[in-house]
Amino acid sequence: MRTQVAIIGGGPSGLLLSQLLHQKGIDTVVLERKTKDYVLGRIRAGILETGFVDLMREAGVSDRMDKECFVHDGTVISFGDTEFSINFKDLTGSHVVVYGQTEVTRDLYDAREAMDGKIVFNTDNVTIHGADTDTPFVTYTTDGAEHRIDCDYIAGCDGFHGVSRQTIPLTVRREYEKLYPFGWLGVLSETPPVHEELIYACSDRGFALCSMRNENLSRYYIQCSLSDSPEDWTDAAFWTELKRRIPAKYAEKLVTGPSIEKSIAPLRSFVTEPMRWGRLFLCGDAAHIVPPTGAKGLNTAASDIHYLYNGLVQFYEEADREGIDRYSEKALARIWKAERFSWSTTNLLHRFPYQNEFDLKMQRADIDFLRDNREAQSVFAQNYVGLPY
Repeated sequence: MRTQVAIIGGGPSGLLLSQLLHQKGIDTVVLERKTKDYVLGRIRAGILETGFVDLMREAGVSDRMDKECFVHDGTVISFGDTEFSINFKDLTGSHVVVYGQTEVTRDLYDAREAMDGKIVFNTDNVTIHGADTDTPFVTYTTDGAEHRIDCDYIAGCDGFHGVSRQTIPLTVRREYEKLYPFGWLGVLSETPPVHEELIYACSDRGFALCSMRNENLSRYYIQCSLSDSPEDWTDAAFWTELKRRIPAKYAEKLVTGPSIEKSIAPLRSFVTEPMRWGRLFLCGDAAHIVPPTGAKGLNTAASDIHYLYNGLVQFYEEADREGIDRYSEKALARIWKAERFSWSTTNLLHRFPYQNEFDLKMQRADIDFLRDNREAQSVFAQNYVGLPY
C-alpha cells in the first residue's frame, strides 16, 4: 500500500489530521490498535479551546458540535465557601466550549467513513522503518498477516504508550517529567450539572472539580490518593466527600445519582524533545502529557495538528519545507506554555503532602491575588481559552 501520510493512532488527533489533509487532497491511511467501538467507549474531557473549534470547522466536521456544545464564558474558583468568577469573554473576548471528546471522535469517524477514508483497526506489531531516510514505511499485522505502507511522512498520534516516540533513538530523544503525588477520582452520572459553569474548588480536604457533558450528564472529580482504587469509593462516599470540598450553596443543591463510570487518573507533566525525527512527527500524548487541571490535554494535541497540517500543506502545495522543518520548534514553544499553565494551576488548587503552614498561606495568598487582580485574571483567562497558534 502507498500513501502520502501514514497516521498511527485513530483517536481524535489522528482523525482530525486525516480529515484536514483530505480537505486539501492529501492522501492518508490511519492505523488504530483497537476497535472503533473501543475508541468511542473511552471517557475523556471535553473542554475545547477556540483554536480547536476553528480546526473542527476548517475540517468540515463542526455541524453537530456547533448545535449541541455548551458555550462557557467563564469559570468559578472557590476556596472553602469563598468563590469568585473569572469572565473569559470580558477579559479576552473569547470563550471555551464543552463538547465531549467521545463526540468529537464520533464526528471525525463519521466524516472519515463518508469520504471513504482508509482506517485499519486491530493493528498489531506496528513498526516504523526508515524514519530518518527519504523512504520511510510502516509495517503492521492484522489477522496474523503482515502488511506494509510506503509513505512520504509518518504522523505519530498513538499516545504515551505508542510506538512512535519509542522509535526516536535515546541518543536523540530527551524526556522531561514531573509526577504528582495524587490522582483524580472521576465519576460520571446522569444528573444535571450543579452549576452552569465549571467549578474549580480548593479546600482543606483537597481539590474538587464540577464539570458536565450535557444538561443531563455531569462529570465530577475529587483529588485522591494514588493508592486508592475506584472500588474503594462507594457512590455515597464520593458524593459526601465532594460536598465537603465545594461551597455550601452548591453542595446543598447538588443532585446525586448512581455512577455510570468511575475511574482514577494519575497526574503527570511530561514533554519529549524533539517532536520530529526525520520524516516522523509526534503529535499529542505521544509527545506530551499535562495534568487535567488546565483542560489542555486534547487542546495541546490540536495545536500540534495545526502546525503539522499547515506544514504538510505548505510542502505539498508549494514545495516549501519551512513548515515541516520548523514543526518541532513551533509546537514545543506553545506546548511548554501550556505545560506551565497546567502545572501552575495544579499547584494553585491541590493539597500536597509536603506542604507546611507557610506553604498553605502562600497558596491562599495566590488564590486571593487571582481573585482581586484583574490583570492576573486576564492572564489566567488567556491561557484557559487558549494561546494563539
